[in-house]
Amino acid sequence: MPRIKPGYLRVDTTISLISTGTEKMLVGFGQANLVQKAMQQPEKVKQVLAKVQTDGLANTIDAVRSKLGQPIPLGYCNVGRVNSVGAGLEGFHVGDRVISNGAHADVVCVPGNLAARIPDEVSDELASFTVIASIGLQGLRLAQPTLGEAFVVTGVGLIGLLTVQLLIAQGCRVLAIDFDESKLELARQFGAQTCNPGMGEDPVSAGVTFSRGAGVDGVIITASTKSSDPVCQAAQMSRQRGRIILVGVTGLALNRADFYEKELSFQVSCSYGPGRYDRSYEEGGHDYPYGLVRWTEQRNFEAVLDMMSSGRIDVSSLITHRIAFEKSPEAYQVLTTNSEALGIILEYNHALKDRHIETIRLHNNSSKWEASEPVTGFIGAGNYASRMLIPAFKSAGTRLHTIASSGGISGAINGKKSGFEYTTSNTEELIENPDINTLAIATRHNSHAALTIDALRAGKHVYVEKPLAMNKDELAQIEGVNSKSNSLLMVGFNRRFSPHIRTMKRLLDGITEPKSFLMLMNAGEIPADHWTQDPLVGGGRIIGEACHYIDLMRFLAGSEIISAQARCMGEHNSVAINEDKTAITLGFADGSFGTIHYLANGPASFPKERIEVFSAGKILQLDNFRKMRGFGWSNFQKQNLSRQDKGVGACVEAFLDAIKSGKGAPIPASELFEVARVTIEIAESLKEQQ
Repeated sequence: MPRIKPGYLRVDTTISLISTGTEKMLVGFGQANLVQKAMQQPEKVKQVLAKVQTDGLANTIDAVRSKLGQPIPLGYCNVGRVNSVGAGLEGFHVGDRVISNGAHADVVCVPGNLAARIPDEVSDELASFTVIASIGLQGLRLAQPTLGEAFVVTGVGLIGLLTVQLLIAQGCRVLAIDFDESKLELARQFGAQTCNPGMGEDPVSAGVTFSRGAGVDGVIITASTKSSDPVCQAAQMSRQRGRIILVGVTGLALNRADFYEKELSFQVSCSYGPGRYDRSYEEGGHDYPYGLVRWTEQRNFEAVLDMMSSGRIDVSSLITHRIAFEKSPEAYQVLTTNSEALGIILEYNHALKDRHIETIRLHNNSSKWEASEPVTGFIGAGNYASRMLIPAFKSAGTRLHTIASSGGISGAINGKKSGFEYTTSNTEELIENPDINTLAIATRHNSHAALTIDALRAGKHVYVEKPLAMNKDELAQIEGVNSKSNSLLMVGFNRRFSPHIRTMKRLLDGITEPKSFLMLMNAGEIPADHWTQDPLVGGGRIIGEACHYIDLMRFLAGSEIISAQARCMGEHNSVAINEDKTAITLGFADGSFGTIHYLANGPASFPKERIEVFSAGKILQLDNFRKMRGFGWSNFQKQNLSRQDKGVGACVEAFLDAIKSGKGAPIPASELFEVARVTIEIAESLKEQQ
């Protein structure tokens, strides 16, 4: 069962609807081989080839396999009853019947702004069509149909047939175009005229005739095809200044003349409406002002439910199959083999067994373990944890006991694949488990400090991914707890442990003169709305990622940081300053200094990381943790690796070996706190520049 979060609802599902278009496409993509996947996403192939040049073939293959191996929850048309209301969420109560964009699952956790209460007059089955109808409704909002206008709907699957009904309810005349006669028959029952190109009928001629020779007022394309024909035909049948809205997926090889001569407007509709993909709205719960944004995602849901309540939308005739959730593989067999399948309903029976379990057993580990061996629990099962961290812990020989994830899905899948004995969504239970003596924390940044404190207080050894803390108050709390703890504290500053850096450190330790460091991170651009950029969740890229280089320079210098300055790219006192385009200069007690150029405005074709060290007439240059060269060294010329190695495995192994041997932590706690404090101060200084 997923963990309830502030601003979210936890819902016991009763009915969910399979989206025949989207889910059929996803299942087909999942079943395709590597070549077929590449042909479907040529833009990704270019990214892969660029990554091969910078990171090497082996690392690229691992990354591609990891990306393609990530599970994608299917479904977004969910109906159920609320079993828990997250803190701060108003307007919902336990027991409410609600629709949401939750996936196909017994229990889902969804944001409040992506749910709506169901009127008493609307059954669960009918309500399950709400979200998919909202996709069509948003297309209408953009087309702005008026009473008496002539509209065409191209592609009458589920969304198309619902769009037909919404247009007719708006007072429009509708022409439905599709190759499937059974779907066109439904459209005729709803009051539309029809055109079947598969039977030799010409869509453009049909549209012109339907519009009485004037050209149609608007076309809403809900088809899914690689062909550009639907858009080209829409332009040819439209009147001057007609409106074309793309709700589905088509090719976009357009003829400029068709659009230019008629001054046509063309717009792509984004899912359910305003708020979609806006983290502040969907996850943060910040609604748009009613007077400024009349129709948000949630308000579109409510409008559809009102239409169902008054009987102006008929969805019962769209249901072709009802299948128990336990037999969902049969539903997907129907989806992929039965061309007449339309509305496929999954039915859930919570009386069959207890479906509110927080912890489940995955494997029965009968191996014998020494009492001094690390027994590891994992908190977080995201991409980095599953691809890098868990394999490193497993390879180092620790006993993988329990993995926790808030949603439950990633923990169960990665836990089973990696050999964990249990998976849970109850983090507190994992931390307090007496059988676990070591915890790895790989969650979002804003939870690191609190989880680290709880783990240390519970007497666990802690490996926490960077950053250790987001602000000085959190850091002070960790220092206070750590000072009273006998447990080891480790931050995942893995670059210290890479083969190249170990060689570099050995060579530099033989030099007594001060050193000059030049470190470049071609970080790549991340969207401004990504969680890592959120100051309250990710802390920004300096705290979240540049800390790696502050630690690395501290390690190579082998001396305390005594000064730190930073400057962002952009005008001084400008709110447009970006901290991911920053130069950081550090000064050390031994007279060394260094500059970190953390830049997000470079091309992916350039190596992501470059390190240069100047000292005593000698230079070391490291490119992307694959190739290192020495200049002026009598005992070192180069060190090349066949694949990139940033030291993740060695970092984890050093931590676990320290636990087994009873030695001190691989990175002294004083250095962890020093690096965290300097990083926070740099981030704060950059904010003061804005």
